[in-house]
Amino acid sequence: MTKFYATLLAFVPAPKKDEKGATAVEYGLLVALIAIIIVAGVGLFGGALNTFFSDLATTIGSW
Repeated sequence: MTKFYATLLAFVPAPKKDEKGATAVEYGLLVALIAIIIVAGVGLFGGALNTFFSDLATTIGSW
């Protein structure tokens, strides 16, 4: 079985050692996705949070 595996690996090209460009692209995509999620979250919940904290400030101020 080991000999078969070694023979099979002989046909598979070795992975490239220089993958810095791919890593930078992946990090860029992650940053973009996180930014989109933050903008969408603020857009969806921004008004509700503003109302909540305004009501909370009014309630605390009336004590």
